[in-house]
Amino acid sequence: MVTAQRLPASLTPLDAALAAMLRELAPVEPIELPPGEALRCIAAEMPALRTYPPHDVAICDGWAMRAHDLVGASSYAPLPLAERPVWVAAGAAMPDGTDCVVDADAVDMSGPLAQVLAEAVPGQGVRRAGSDIAIGRVVMPAGEPLLPRDLLLARAAGLELLHVRRPRLRIVNICNGGLSAQLIADTAQLAGAEIVCIEAAPDMAAIAGALDADGCDLIVTIGGTGVGHTDATVNALASRGTLIAYGIALQPGRTAAVGRIDATPVIALPGAPDQAFAAWWAIARPVLDRLSGRRPRKTLALPLERKIASGVGIAEVVLLTRQQSSWSVLAIADLSLDAIARAEGLLIVPGGTEGFAAGTVVDVYMLRE
Repeated sequence: MVTAQRLPASLTPLDAALAAMLRELAPVEPIELPPGEALRCIAAEMPALRTYPPHDVAICDGWAMRAHDLVGASSYAPLPLAERPVWVAAGAAMPDGTDCVVDADAVDMSGPLAQVLAEAVPGQGVRRAGSDIAIGRVVMPAGEPLLPRDLLLARAAGLELLHVRRPRLRIVNICNGGLSAQLIADTAQLAGAEIVCIEAAPDMAAIAGALDADGCDLIVTIGGTGVGHTDATVNALASRGTLIAYGIALQPGRTAAVGRIDATPVIALPGAPDQAFAAWWAIARPVLDRLSGRRPRKTLALPLERKIASGVGIAEVVLLTRQQSSWSVLAIADLSLDAIARAEGLLIVPGGTEGFAAGTVVDVYMLRE
């Protein structure tokens, strides 16, 4: 007979559980992906780019000329040209010996000789070689997510493959946790992970069978972490690998669990959306960031608009939004779906504090990067 899941008498401090999960955890090996597949992946060491554009190009349609030859030209004193100028289209390479583009109406082509009706300056209508991408520039420093503007550089420079880290994440949805599972999958995909989602019945054998560590770098389960009659995720994890902690001093999310199957970290999130969201940001996201080799996540330091009261011994998740030059609290520990959707920042109040006084400057993780 299988023993029912029961929370331990004392909860594991959040920082202790997270430290255990991060211990000896190294970033995954880099892979090569084409730019079309690398969006949001975390950059590994990138090669230096070549100069772009590789030569001077016209940035507008017009006549390619040499500015020095046009000194003194005006509509009152047209300057005849010995040779017909070369017409260039925007984006075309500038002909040798030219350094400016003159507008069409600045050259009179009606007579036997072309006549210039205006002066020009060197570089007028021209994009210089290397002005978009200087030699030695990298697409993105290692540890940063690749955004559309970074891929623009890569494509302009002709890079067909990019060096990135993309952890493979297996999400196991258990027992009606579809809403939470989709939230976590979407969030993880934005963090640059490769996602595989599977379903498992709320049965210990079915869950244990789904906890397959082959071909993945992180396993996240959704649901089945409580103490109900059908909750069996924690027991299934213990049967397949090592259960490090069950019952985390985190609100919401105290029924979360962490463990390993061989060297693969496993994080069991509660099924309710607010609890899954909180435990993801408090535990799973730092683990995924370590696997990605991501640099420390950006924070924004602003004073609190009002006091945050917190119980000692439990880390509490706070959602905030910016109001002018301060942080305004949307929700503390009890996180509605509306608050999750509206939040711009997330703060985890450590379990060893009673909160923060109004006006205290706090570093808040940005949810809308």
